[in-house]
Amino acid sequence: MIQVIARSIKRFPEIAAGVSFLVICVVFAILSDRFLTLSTWGEILATGAELGIIAVPVALLMISGNFDLSVGSTYALSGMVFIWALNSGLHPVISLIIAIASGAGVGFFNGTVVLKMHIHSFIVTLGVMMLLRGLLLVWTEGFPASVKGGKAAHPVLFGLLAGRIGRTPLRTSAIWFILTTAVLTFVLFNTRHGNWTFATGGDVESARDEGVLVDRVQLINFVIVGSMAAVSGLLEVGRMFSAFPTLGVGMELETIASAVIGGCLLTGGVGSVFGAFIGALLMSTVRIGLVLAGAPAYWYQAFIGLLVIIAVILRERMIKI
Repeated sequence: MIQVIARSIKRFPEIAAGVSFLVICVVFAILSDRFLTLSTWGEILATGAELGIIAVPVALLMISGNFDLSVGSTYALSGMVFIWALNSGLHPVISLIIAIASGAGVGFFNGTVVLKMHIHSFIVTLGVMMLLRGLLLVWTEGFPASVKGGKAAHPVLFGLLAGRIGRTPLRTSAIWFILTTAVLTFVLFNTRHGNWTFATGGDVESARDEGVLVDRVQLINFVIVGSMAAVSGLLEVGRMFSAFPTLGVGMELETIASAVIGGCLLTGGVGSVFGAFIGALLMSTVRIGLVLAGAPAYWYQAFIGLLVIIAVILRERMIKI
């Protein structure tokens, strides 16, 4: 029986994340009678969407054998660029394109340096993370930026980004989160790029010998991650109508944690973008659930750290069975 369960988890790594998510939901439902309300889940989905829209493509990148620690800085950069473009009088669509292009540019730079200079992605993206954060602080002098006129200035734009759905507390960002997961799940399991992503992460040299365009696969995944980090930054602006140069600090580790909890191996070649979707929701649920339970906010990091350790241990045990 144990071997059957282990084989199922190895084949579908998101199972363990799903079970953990359900258990945590039951625990918080017992601790707080407000947990199962629509307003609470609207907040869980909103915060989970901003993290998950980055975590899902990060899972894709990790499966191909790379990391991106610059996503938190890219998240902040896109929001600041977007507000700057809007306040400069540019058309909202042009402003969106510029902001997303800034994230794609960061991803392209990361991938190019990693592939051309043969430096590990951890080191390259760590440096880019610090570089971008420093440039943002210099640019803004540490001050936040707000959209002139707030929501009233661009009601349709902000409604599409992260507006409320009807009179419910649910936001459109949850829809973008679900669509992102659906598209990348399809790409991973139903396209040549997805197949090549698994092959590249499993064994780069063997994949190259079999005709896989390893560099192209990795570069595309870096660009996808950068672009989606920018999109997530836009969703934050759509929700708060402002941006801060310090936004996203620590988000890079939360996205990796979401992917690991969802079944990705740090060594690459194995993982699930749907698992990262569940992992991001789980982390958002823990964040909101601890607040509702009256626990100190700093327990969140300790709880997530424990979950990551448990996920890695269980994953290693399952591989050996």
